[in-house]
Amino acid sequence: MKRLIECVPNFSEGRNPDLIRQITDQIESVAGVRLLNVDPGHATNRTVVTFVGDPDAVIEAAFRAIRTAGELIDMRQHHGEHPRMGATDVCPLVPISGISMEETAGYARTLAERVGRELDLPVYCYEAAQPDPARNNLAVIRAGEYEGLPKKILLPEWKPDFGPATFDARRGATVIGARDFLVAFNVNLTTTSTRRANAIAFDVREAGRTPLDRHGEPMHDAAGNPIIVPGTLKSVKAIGWYIAEYGRAQVSMNLTNVRVTPLHVAFDEVCRAAAARGIRVTGSELVGLVPLQCLLDAGRYFLAKQQRSTGVSDRELVRIAITSLGLNDVAPFHPEERVIESLLHDATAERLVSMTVTAFTEETASESAAPGGGSVAATVGALGAALGTMVANLSSHKRGWDDRWQEFSDWAETGQRYTGELLRLVDEDTRAFEKVMAAFALPKTTDEEKSARTAAIQAATRVATEIPFRVMQAALASMAMIREMAEHGQPSSSSDAGVGGLCARTAVMGAWLNVQINAATLHDRAFADDLLTRGAEIAHQAQEQETEILRIVTSR
Repeated sequence: MKRLIECVPNFSEGRNPDLIRQITDQIESVAGVRLLNVDPGHATNRTVVTFVGDPDAVIEAAFRAIRTAGELIDMRQHHGEHPRMGATDVCPLVPISGISMEETAGYARTLAERVGRELDLPVYCYEAAQPDPARNNLAVIRAGEYEGLPKKILLPEWKPDFGPATFDARRGATVIGARDFLVAFNVNLTTTSTRRANAIAFDVREAGRTPLDRHGEPMHDAAGNPIIVPGTLKSVKAIGWYIAEYGRAQVSMNLTNVRVTPLHVAFDEVCRAAAARGIRVTGSELVGLVPLQCLLDAGRYFLAKQQRSTGVSDRELVRIAITSLGLNDVAPFHPEERVIESLLHDATAERLVSMTVTAFTEETASESAAPGGGSVAATVGALGAALGTMVANLSSHKRGWDDRWQEFSDWAETGQRYTGELLRLVDEDTRAFEKVMAAFALPKTTDEEKSARTAAIQAATRVATEIPFRVMQAALASMAMIREMAEHGQPSSSSDAGVGGLCARTAVMGAWLNVQINAATLHDRAFADDLLTRGAEIAHQAQEQETEILRIVTSR
């Protein structure tokens, strides 16, 4: 797996696009880095930048950006709604793939040490990059903000981890660390009161609040310690503020672990807390990028609240999430620009399935040997699973069957999984064939070249055998869902389930032909014979399933 880390530096400038561009130009000047998003905020006077790449390249790009921000931003002139302590306020690294949190934390400390040494800038480490648990929380490090830094930096307990322990009036200080993916999420309120927005934030944030007595003083327990009333949401940091450009207050949250508190849970809880204080929520705003799974989970959650089937496409789930969360409330939300997987997406990996039906058919009919029977078998299987899914979705909304919506929704989700898997295999099969052809084209003049060519052909052929076998497995597995819909789905759609069964069986038998012809050329006979034995059983089961599905459809 390719080693990738994400870097999400926050710069204390959100109003001067030319200055921001000079910083992002430094990031893009580094080979091996991809700039994904630049999200400036006028009221916060802060820009959140997101880029990904190879760890060494990301570290170099982050260093150049921090250096340039320090040259261009004067903290003595900075004012904004968001807490901050430096020109580059915070610079977190996030492991994306092929790298552990521990390794990412090592890169963060390497960057922090270099910034402190070469730029002569005070640097604090946080979260996974900070070994001292007493100072690994960003909010604790940033307490007092830029204005409090001249005194704070002189305290022994707040000596910077790297760089000088002296106040830099122009650049302030920066915080560098390693953390899990954080979602910055603001909920919009029908109030202009920062005080009321803060009250809602204190209701929901994990840290909660210290209640006040009748004199407005913080309450203490018998031992003299402040009483803390925790908020309702774990792994959530929140404050309230007023955004002049929106003409309303917001509850601004950092969701530090979306597995503990997902996006939709945070949104609904703020809605509840706001309503209890006589305030309505009009929508929300995502700052920076969001993982696709957050929106998929939100889409399913809001559909389930309506007792609607959740077995719909990812595109539809994202649309439901955007609508239900009100993500277009204060500015247009374009998922293709804000979902991290969309920005990292390699369109060439889906060349065939992104075609129109006509284009795919014409491509298949051309004189090229690919796409061939394997890709077509996977396509037919995907259509069969899609038909079964359609019957499940129609049945979940059938009048008089309201109490069965969850049953059919579950089947529809199952169908979507098989449809998605088979669609991915359409292009995988063609890529595998192309790799076999590339291996045959390798030079074969010397004995060494011949040996390497043979090894490459065998490796590519093994993959080209495994992929149609996966088509067989997925198509057969989809037939259980199709049979269930043929028997128990709405009667008027039973013929659709029947066609789905025919497609699934065709996919299995078509892929089986590919398995056999490719396995025949494999030198690893133990592997090939095992695949052939299992494939014959899958083909037999598919024919039995097709017969049973057609019997059920005919009887209905």
